[in-house]
Amino acid sequence: MSTQMYLAYDYPLLSVFWSMLWFFLWIMWFILLFRIIVDIFRDDELGGWAKAGWLLFVILLPFLGVLVYVIARGKNMGRREMNQARAQQEAFDSYIRQAAGGTGTSSVDELAKLSEIRARGDITDEEFRRAKELVLSGQGPSSGSGTATSGQ
Repeated sequence: MSTQMYLAYDYPLLSVFWSMLWFFLWIMWFILLFRIIVDIFRDDELGGWAKAGWLLFVILLPFLGVLVYVIARGKNMGRREMNQARAQQEAFDSYIRQAAGGTGTSSVDELAKLSEIRARGDITDEEFRRAKELVLSGQGPSSGSGTATSGQ
């Protein structure tokens, strides 16, 4: 049995770099291909037949299809991705607001209501000051503090 054994020093350093370059380009190619496929399905402006056509073009002739897609529709790919990210962020923010506070009002809203009540003349400046201190200390809503201070 005379099989030839290859050792690590039989593979030159430049060949290692060349192999790594091709490997990373191959990975980048698949990432670009999948991003384009996702973008085809994400685009609301395209109809069903147009999506099917682009998808077939990209899958059957991948290099040409990706090149043509990037040239023809690449400018709006970033916009569609930004719009989706913005919509996801807004949905997440509204979920956090709903989970954290529910329908409760913030201290800024309470202070604005207190200021409006004082401007109408329903409470005095002293009552406004005490209610404002209660709101800023976090001990109660403005409507309850305004009625509690007026009874003293």
